[in-house]
Amino acid sequence: MSADPYNSEVRALFAAPVHAGVVADGKAVLVDDQGIRVELAARPENGQLSIMRFRAWGCPHLVAAAEWVCCHYEGGPVSALENFPTARIMEDLAVPTEKTGRILVLEDAIQSLGCSLSH
Repeated sequence: MSADPYNSEVRALFAAPVHAGVVADGKAVLVDDQGIRVELAARPENGQLSIMRFRAWGCPHLVAAAEWVCCHYEGGPVSALENFPTARIMEDLAVPTEKTGRILVLEDAIQSLGCSLSH
């Protein structure tokens, strides 16, 4: 019998992703790479990310990471999108090294969203 590939944090975020969805009146970006698709959307208000949503097509680690990211950034400054906590996400969600590419695709989506909201 093999060990469970998902820790309790991944299971919780994957089971109840409160940020899954779209932001009709916000800005959205879609990154499609390595067979993984991530769409991030946000509505900025006075330099703050008033709402963030995601749609992700991939493994439970990716969905959980997208939810984690929305929880992390929502309510904070748009400028925070410039800093992506790759190591923290990998550690908090116990993402296996072989799945690092999925987290990097999410990082690309965050950086694209940050550029979109800055212009």
